[in-house]
Amino acid sequence: MINKFIFSLLIFIISLNLISSSQHQNILISNLNEPEEPTIAINPYNTNQIVAGANINNLYFSNDGGLSWQISTLSSQYGVWGDPCVIVDTAGDYYFFHLANLVPQGGNWIDRIVCQKSSDGGLTWTDGNYMGLNGARAQDKEWATVDRNTNSIFVTWTEFDMYGSSAIEDSSRILFSLSHDGGASWLDPPIKINQISGDCVDGDNTVEGAVPAIGQNGEIFVAWVGPAGIVFDRSLDTGATWLENDIFISDIPGGWDFSVPGISRCNGLPVTLCDTSGGQFHGNIYVNWSDQRNGADNTDIWLTKSIDGGNTWSQATKINDDTTTSHQFFTWMAIDQTNGNLYFVFYDRRNYSDTQTDVYMAFSSDGGNSFVNFKVSESPFIPNQGVFFGDYTNISAHNNVIRPIWTSLDNQQLSIWTAIVDLDTIVSGISENSKFSLQQNFPNPFRQETFFSFKLTKPSVVSLKVHDILGHEIATIVDNKNYNTGFYIESFNSESYSLAKGIYYFSLISNQKTIRKKMIVQ
Repeated sequence: MINKFIFSLLIFIISLNLISSSQHQNILISNLNEPEEPTIAINPYNTNQIVAGANINNLYFSNDGGLSWQISTLSSQYGVWGDPCVIVDTAGDYYFFHLANLVPQGGNWIDRIVCQKSSDGGLTWTDGNYMGLNGARAQDKEWATVDRNTNSIFVTWTEFDMYGSSAIEDSSRILFSLSHDGGASWLDPPIKINQISGDCVDGDNTVEGAVPAIGQNGEIFVAWVGPAGIVFDRSLDTGATWLENDIFISDIPGGWDFSVPGISRCNGLPVTLCDTSGGQFHGNIYVNWSDQRNGADNTDIWLTKSIDGGNTWSQATKINDDTTTSHQFFTWMAIDQTNGNLYFVFYDRRNYSDTQTDVYMAFSSDGGNSFVNFKVSESPFIPNQGVFFGDYTNISAHNNVIRPIWTSLDNQQLSIWTAIVDLDTIVSGISENSKFSLQQNFPNPFRQETFFSFKLTKPSVVSLKVHDILGHEIATIVDNKNYNTGFYIESFNSESYSLAKGIYYFSLISNQKTIRKKMIVQ
């Protein structure tokens, strides 16, 4: 009986189409208060807890991994004026950064960066403290990060002498501030870190897009774009001193402020991250952006990396893998710091000849050398140039829980969405020519018992594990076991773990690669 079943299993495996796809469950977060420019952060100490925000003062929080959301609005005595950024620290406390203007001065509508804090998963928030107030000067597009070794918070942003001014005497610059006390106080005055300033028009010749990242030894890395192209700076002493000369990363043909049909304003501002996972690509610094180097009708998504602390940078690699002349734009990236995997989210029109727009993601498990692209949105939408769409998307990832966030438009109504990313779809596009491969379980769906089979082309140490839909480990079937080259079958009994009906994942794991597939208990 067992031999007959194993034979059936082998026949099934031989005939199986390994390149499979599945839909990622889309979750509407909100369509109230005209939300755009979303931000999202997963609590790495409790991945069920997620906080998100959107322009101007929209606030969202979830306690079930993003399946459902509570909606609120943020308020402060200083005002809340957009450009939201949400991060979470080592204590699980959340911080919501945004622009503000308590008293209008000199015609500028934003004069400071405010930080508000929540210690209860986004339910309540402090009134906040601010940084950057400097007379009539305008502050813009802040972003923040936390050093997980010290819990210090670092913020970078753009300051304008006079926002929108074309006067030669007015310029823009990149500023830096920090807090060592959980956002209670901030370095004042902030430090100017750029060498080449920009103008104040808020266009290609303005310095913008400063997103800070923390290095493997507490370094602070940041890149931005302006008249010198994309440039990089770093501090090795917690922000006290910076490079005498910014390091050139890449030009940005067509500029960072470009046109995309149906979008009232589109930019390709860079995002900077550093791998501190302790894995194979630990210490890599990545910069992600979009530009029109392939033509004004062919916006693409790009990545460059440095493996020497930012001294030298690779040639730009295209992330979107289509061969069409179409637009991919508004990119953001995240690193899963438990394994070094890279995730990207962006808008994509590869499937259409008009302004219909999908949301795509890209995934890299080899340090940005190759990418798997997949559509994450369930249906396209059509943006309207008369409706401001914001300046960015966002994404957060931790321990194989990945949550992108994006703006959509339906019948002139803006809405904010996320997705329960199905990792099976991601890994299905990864080449199986490495040292091992994992087949689909059989039978599937199943009620009680199923079998996992995998092939090793070299002697390997692997683990085989089962997780729920939110990434929580349920069972370890094989734990760091040494196998010789060959084909192996392991059994799994759902009743032994009292599994309810639903979707689960099983993963074959080595120190270099993880293959993950979906299964259904019925």
